[in-house]
Amino acid sequence: MKKVTLVLMTAFLVLLFSPNELRADTEPITVPTEAATEVTVASAEANARIDRLMEIKVMDVSTLTASEKRELRKEVRGIRSEMKANGEATVADSRNGGIYLSAGGIIIVILLLILLL
Repeated sequence: MKKVTLVLMTAFLVLLFSPNELRADTEPITVPTEAATEVTVASAEANARIDRLMEIKVMDVSTLTASEKRELRKEVRGIRSEMKANGEATVADSRNGGIYLSAGGIIIVILLLILLL
């Protein structure tokens, strides 16, 4: 019984800590912009802000200078702060909702599993 428990716990830990980069494809996947911009917004100004954020997101920033990158960051921060002040949802805000576990939480879960099994 202890061998089975040890094997199951080892398999669980290996699967838990495997990095996502090992499972990644070699070709980048393009995300359709229509799905990301399906946020319902009341005003045309907010739609313009979201469109500008999407344009900045798909830009190739590797060719920009440091000052141009800094200006883009300031522009994105300004747009997001305006949208937050107006109570509008940004595209990035609509994707949040994952479950985050700290290292301490994971250790507690593992200890509980060991104690219960």
